[in-house]
Amino acid sequence: MQLTVSGLRKSFSGQPALDDVSLTVASGELVALLGPSGSGKTTLLRTIAGLEQPDAGVVLFGDRDAATYRIQERGVGFVFQHYALFRHMRVEDNIAFGLRAQKSRRLPAHLIARRVGELLELVQLSGLEKRFPAQLSGGQRQRVALARALAIEPRVLLLDEPFGALDARVRKDLRRWLRDIHDRTGHTTVFVTHDQEEALELADRVVVMNGGRIEQAAGPDAIYDEPASPFVFSFIGDSSRLPVRIAQGRALFEGDDLDLDAGAMSEGEGHLFLRPEDMDMAQASGPGFPGRIVSMRRIGGMRRITLACGEAGHPVVFDVPAHRAFSLSQDLRLRICGGRMYLPSGGSFVAHRLKAHEVQDDRPPERSGNDA
Repeated sequence: MQLTVSGLRKSFSGQPALDDVSLTVASGELVALLGPSGSGKTTLLRTIAGLEQPDAGVVLFGDRDAATYRIQERGVGFVFQHYALFRHMRVEDNIAFGLRAQKSRRLPAHLIARRVGELLELVQLSGLEKRFPAQLSGGQRQRVALARALAIEPRVLLLDEPFGALDARVRKDLRRWLRDIHDRTGHTTVFVTHDQEEALELADRVVVMNGGRIEQAAGPDAIYDEPASPFVFSFIGDSSRLPVRIAQGRALFEGDDLDLDAGAMSEGEGHLFLRPEDMDMAQASGPGFPGRIVSMRRIGGMRRITLACGEAGHPVVFDVPAHRAFSLSQDLRLRICGGRMYLPSGGSFVAHRLKAHEVQDDRPPERSGNDA
């Protein structure tokens, strides 16, 4: 079922939690709501579920206004961060709870038992149906919570930080499992997360929220490679920011020519945002800019180095192979090979992808063995 929210506004004590939010989730799509605390993610999720009433705007399930449904009739499966399982009920009774509570189409006991068995197999908990929640691990409890949400065959599946209470290893295992479950069931799914890696790995589309508004809604590749605003660039992944001046088609940092093609960009001040992979070591006499190492840390097979650059000591991070030796306070020179420039324009920002100039190789081409 397609889910549409249009012009949603919601305030608490005069503070806007949702500020004119509009979003369409296609039938069978898996969408992640990502953003810092207080950005409006959970409020949006709860409004879709009917747990919060908007001050303005509309939620549509297909072509029907969700406000015309009672909460029980919306057909929403909701999974909470802390499971919300009934402690006094066994696993099988937790899963069956929604089916037994349905008044409009209550199933006979043998069909409920069959449905519970199918769901236990789906979430890989067959044989644990007689246990109580306290006898399960955190990951197993969350699987029970998801099975309970799926039991009512929801039109829309909503998950609020579903793996937030679990350790990192279990989270990785469960999010791969959740993606597999989604592909097999085809539910329209919206989930809230603070975890960027989780959102980029799981979702068909990522919705980045900030201050009650949607900053960008796009596929994972576009969110990472083509961020629409400085906030999205700085929030997703590791990044560095340098104040840069555009002059005569060139990008300058404190007088240093960064050897970046600014094309037809208007001259003036802006901010150059960089990811660690947008930089490399430069020759002492080549284009680039200097910095001094202030910290280093190991990340897998790479070493992430932070330089203090320019008079203000702007922090810039880049990666090198872990086997390369560096020391604190060592002076280095970096060459930029990518990045994105954001120029103020009427109170907003215009983004431009920058690319390093091609390095021309003046050496003659090698001759093949067949050349005469």
